[in-house]
Amino acid sequence: MIERVSSAPKVPYATTLLVRDCCLCLHVQRAARTLARRFDEALRPFNLTNGQFSLMMSLNRPQPAGMASVAALLAVDRTTLTAALKPLERRGLIKVMADPADRRSRLLALTDEGADLLERAVPTWEKTHQEVEAGLPDGDPDRLRKNLIALS
Repeated sequence: MIERVSSAPKVPYATTLLVRDCCLCLHVQRAARTLARRFDEALRPFNLTNGQFSLMMSLNRPQPAGMASVAALLAVDRTTLTAALKPLERRGLIKVMADPADRRSRLLALTDEGADLLERAVPTWEKTHQEVEAGLPDGDPDRLRKNLIALS
């Protein structure tokens, strides 16, 4: 027999169903986790997660990037970014260096090895991305992108 903790729900069960069916936050989180798993699997042959791929891609620029700009692009705090950088730095894929203009600040850059790995991984990302877009029920990835950007 299942023992109930409280005598009656304080929030009607109909509200639970409404949240389940309508909550944008819940549905975006579920979609994000599903997409993350799909891209993690696709990028596994490169020993990268989707987050690591995105982080490395954010460093794919002509000049080293400041931590604040990368954290803002990836919508993470600096502590989370610092933790995410460590395994990539240990693998020699990125370099973290002092900013010559302000020794307290750090600049981030891809190493040659990191750029090579990114170059090999991009076709897999492109293929997976095309498959995801093709699977959208309304066939309009640009509309979805615009709506997600508006929410972020």
